[in-house]
Amino acid sequence: MAGPPVLLWEDEVKSLLHHRDLLPRLEDALGKFSRGDPADLVQPVRSVLPLHKHNGILLSMPAYMASKGLLCTKVLCAYDTVPGSAVVLLLDPESGHTKAIMDGEVITGVRTAAASAISAKLLMPPDAEVLAILGSGNQAVSHYNVFTDMFSFKEVRVWNHTRQGAERFSQSVSGPVTVCSSVKEAVSGADVIVTVTKSVKPLLFGQWVKPGAHVAAVGACRPDLRELDDVLMKEAVVYVDSRKAAAVESGDVILSEAEIFAELGDVINGTKPAHREKTTVFKSLGIAVEDAVSAELIFEQWKARGSHN
Repeated sequence: MAGPPVLLWEDEVKSLLHHRDLLPRLEDALGKFSRGDPADLVQPVRSVLPLHKHNGILLSMPAYMASKGLLCTKVLCAYDTVPGSAVVLLLDPESGHTKAIMDGEVITGVRTAAASAISAKLLMPPDAEVLAILGSGNQAVSHYNVFTDMFSFKEVRVWNHTRQGAERFSQSVSGPVTVCSSVKEAVSGADVIVTVTKSVKPLLFGQWVKPGAHVAAVGACRPDLRELDDVLMKEAVVYVDSRKAAAVESGDVILSEAEIFAELGDVINGTKPAHREKTTVFKSLGIAVEDAVSAELIFEQWKARGSHN
């Protein structure tokens, strides 16, 4: 009879999940997802359960990868006015036994930033020098950590809707950051722009974006929310993690009626080109297989560390 699941909370997940270890697994998973082989990978678009009384939503994100014997689901609550929470369950597909229960906030932060970094590796202009981050929360910090480790930027800028938030961000990260007073100031001349805000309407406008820049758009993950304006969405080459998800979840895609050029996995597979010479947008929604390979890596690291002894 199987024993109780392993419980791995925030500090332990942080110590076990490193983006450099995750990146190759994430690229492989994104490629498999875009190949669309249902005999190998099954992942429905996340389900959304409204919590009207509490101004929130409950989301469920399952994924099964037969070739790796990997079964996982993330369950998270998101609210308009209070912090949400997330847990990731790693299961044995043969028995249904729950092998591990993990903090989902850390996993979400690391895997989302790693996916954005993969998009930048494939799509940002050569010799990119200036990184602009719009937002100052946990996703901003995780993107800063991954991007500054993977790439060599000469300048990093940050903007937040409150100056206090931007200042707090600049003091919390390891390197120098220029705090900007406006979005326009932050993004003017930037080679890479990361948007990780809770904006409900466009705050990044195409006329401000340097031709050939790459935008990793992470916020606005509901059909009624926006971060990018119509000009940017229609003039840029748009890449997504999942076409199906973007068609029902991304306000930036739905409301602008922008054409999706490719999934990121298509570029990884070599079936669609990376238009590095053009202005590009990677609209990230986050997909369940990213959580699954992250959970698998954490569990493997936990076993290798001998934490179960």
